[in-house]
Amino acid sequence: MAYQAEQAGQTVIVGATTWGTTLALVLADEGRPVTLLARNPAESAGLESARENARFLPGIAFPPSLRVSADAAAALSGAALAVIAVPSHRMRQNARRISPHLAADTVVVSASKGLELPTALRMSQALAEELPASLHPGICALSGPNLAKEIADGKPASTVIAGATPEAAERAQAALLSSRFRVYTSNDLTGVELGGALKNIVALGAGICDGLEFGENAKAAFITRALAEIARLGVAAGALPLTFAGLAGVGDVIATCASRLSRNRYVGEQLAQGRSWPEIRAAMDNVAEGVNATEAALKMAAPLSVEMPIAQTTYRILHQGLSPREAAAELMERPVGSE
Repeated sequence: MAYQAEQAGQTVIVGATTWGTTLALVLADEGRPVTLLARNPAESAGLESARENARFLPGIAFPPSLRVSADAAAALSGAALAVIAVPSHRMRQNARRISPHLAADTVVVSASKGLELPTALRMSQALAEELPASLHPGICALSGPNLAKEIADGKPASTVIAGATPEAAERAQAALLSSRFRVYTSNDLTGVELGGALKNIVALGAGICDGLEFGENAKAAFITRALAEIARLGVAAGALPLTFAGLAGVGDVIATCASRLSRNRYVGEQLAQGRSWPEIRAAMDNVAEGVNATEAALKMAAPLSVEMPIAQTTYRILHQGLSPREAAAELMERPVGSE
């Protein structure tokens, strides 16, 4: 690796979310200096006093090298890496917050697996609109089969970082690599971001399969066809096909569609049991990115002339009252052809 870990310097994690806190823990467990940038002084004081994130990761103590702050200017002073780990609909707000305090060579990493509405932009595109041009070469995205609770509990995992430049991706890789968090790099920023965002649509459908008790054959067939659908959109948008066979594609699909820790899979399962999306959302403390990603994917697909029957059907379940069982019947009755 051209950029060694000891050169990585101070890392700031923007967002005391489940994923943001987990990434901070990964670094702090290695004894590396890391600051978790909270939303406001009250949140910062609560986290610092408790020395744990009792809301999202109760019982997991903060190591000594993890500090919490709500002062963006102080936290980001001299930071080599800023990782924004917030829901996609908060990305711009947080980019604007930190932008005045970033050094010209700071690498900025999106850790959000979502697409923006109503623009249907990827997170790196939203960041490029909010950050000064001098920072654009350092914009990166992190994605992969990364269920936060497992990683926070100390279980091993791998991820992939794609950057606007190879140098930026290598710097982010060096800063985040640890003994239990293996980090690969990619030159396909579009594919890594779309793989991470669009796989949430697949997870919604996998949860519906489980909720309807369709069995493993049906679920496997659904996941395979859905993966082909999101890959078609990704390639049409400029991604490399093989990215969807990697950690940000099939790797993340496997984890998110199989685990009961997956929020998107949970939403699908609840939809299959007759609950509406507004009802499910009201009872959730975290964000299920697949809901917005479904709408954003359809917005992306229209000008690219990419057919997305699974995403379209999922949208109708979420927003137009189509029952999951009727949706499954419609998909089963579609004309068949060559795989």
